[in-house]
Amino acid sequence: MTSTGTATSSNNSANSPASWQEWEELVTSALLGTERRTPPVAVPGKDAPSALLDAAAAHTVRRRAGLCAAPAAAPPALATPDARPVLPTAARNRLAMLLTGRPGGGGGGRRGAAPDLTELLPQWLALANEHGYAAPPEALPALLDAARARTDLRPQALAFAGPRALWLARLNADWKFALRATPGGAELPAPEETAEVQRLWEEGLFAERVALLSAVRAHDAATARDLLATTWTTERAEDRLMFLDSLRVGLGDADEPFLEQALTDRSRNVRATAAELLSALPGSALAARMAARAATCVALDRTDGKLVVEAPHECDAAMERDGVTPNPPSGRGRRAWWLGQVVEATPLASWSARLGDRTPEQMVALPVADDWQSELHGAWCRAAVRQQDAPWSRALLGTPAAPGASGPGAVSLAERAKLLAALPADERADWVAGFIAAHGLSEAFQLLGGCAVPWSQPLGHAVVDALNIARDAGSYPWSFSGVMGLAERCLDPVEADRLESLAAIPDEPEDGAPGAVGYWSEAFQRLVSTLRLRAAMRRELTGT
Repeated sequence: MTSTGTATSSNNSANSPASWQEWEELVTSALLGTERRTPPVAVPGKDAPSALLDAAAAHTVRRRAGLCAAPAAAPPALATPDARPVLPTAARNRLAMLLTGRPGGGGGGRRGAAPDLTELLPQWLALANEHGYAAPPEALPALLDAARARTDLRPQALAFAGPRALWLARLNADWKFALRATPGGAELPAPEETAEVQRLWEEGLFAERVALLSAVRAHDAATARDLLATTWTTERAEDRLMFLDSLRVGLGDADEPFLEQALTDRSRNVRATAAELLSALPGSALAARMAARAATCVALDRTDGKLVVEAPHECDAAMERDGVTPNPPSGRGRRAWWLGQVVEATPLASWSARLGDRTPEQMVALPVADDWQSELHGAWCRAAVRQQDAPWSRALLGTPAAPGASGPGAVSLAERAKLLAALPADERADWVAGFIAAHGLSEAFQLLGGCAVPWSQPLGHAVVDALNIARDAGSYPWSFSGVMGLAERCLDPVEADRLESLAAIPDEPEDGAPGAVGYWSEAFQRLVSTLRLRAAMRRELTGT
């Protein structure tokens, strides 16, 4: 009993008002300094600070001894095991370097000659995911921090980080984005798990349902469409629009009945999206209806070989049901607006028989009467992009050496870039290489962004030759920093040896910008170093 009574007395003493007042005095003296505020200790003068710390330590022990033990919290559940293979040691060390690296730079806005490690991280992650490696546990915090700072890294970083990243994200509020990026913070049920899929579809959050529908659609298009049909009439208009958009993956003729039904939807946006999807199916009834309308609008005058255009005079209810928007944007004529939508939704394959069995190149070359050419060709461009028709895209692009920034049908570089996407990768690269050889780099940035990586040898040589010409012209490299950055990420690393000679500092031309050759040399040094570093990254991850 004596022992129990002593403990009780100690507890009361440690938590008494006098004890708390003494603690507050110790804290105040520590904050202000013992010379300005005399601490409640028996040792004055120069020994007062040490005495204060001793008193604080003793007081802390008394306070803690007076506390009752609380029940221990349940430990967190174990993270889902990651069964993927472990990274090779060299690749693990490289990842640590990339995660702690900083952009190369110099004074005055110069980037310096060192590779920009932060720009290499996305490529490293893509390659690691391609080979199915698991992230090292010790790298997960830095990897999540990097993904938090850069949204462009998140898909690849979270795929590489795996289930352990979600486990960590539940323990750290700074990493909650990982839970949002993976709906529900858990893996979706496998598409073949019918009961679980149905349960999540009926009970899940909207983001979870969107992700689920996309996953099922990628696995089995028909099953996803049937799943969507079970709740279609009860969904909100904005949700129906998002769900309908998921049908773009694996779009086929079997989707036509569902999309035809969606043409009568209450929402104009849903109707427009359904019509767009149907127009991408050349064999659909909507495509046939649009082709019949187009036949009344565009005809070949066999007397002079010109295309004659008669735009629609009205937008009737049937046209609206098929996705034609009646009111044009500001600055567009109503009839031209309707014509463009009709032609855009018409199967391109239907034009040859109507226009004398001509090829796309021959049809694009036909003169168009009454200044309708830009409207007609612009609509054909949009149709070629929507239908991913390579022959028509090729015809509308024209030759890369054609003067100006537009081909026969393209009126901007952005449209040319979209048309290029329909061509095979090798042909796309050759076309852009020809464009650069004819027009230089000033207008090529958008086109280069759509080329496959690593760039083909002809395209890489065209870019490097154009950069070399720009250097010889005496300008500063900063005007081409965007292209140079693309070259660092997209050039084939085997080009490093060929480029090394460009890193030398040549004689400065008399009419060149002061110091420009030195800056160019620095830029080429960074390019060579980056290419070699990319080659090393690949060897470390692939062993080749």
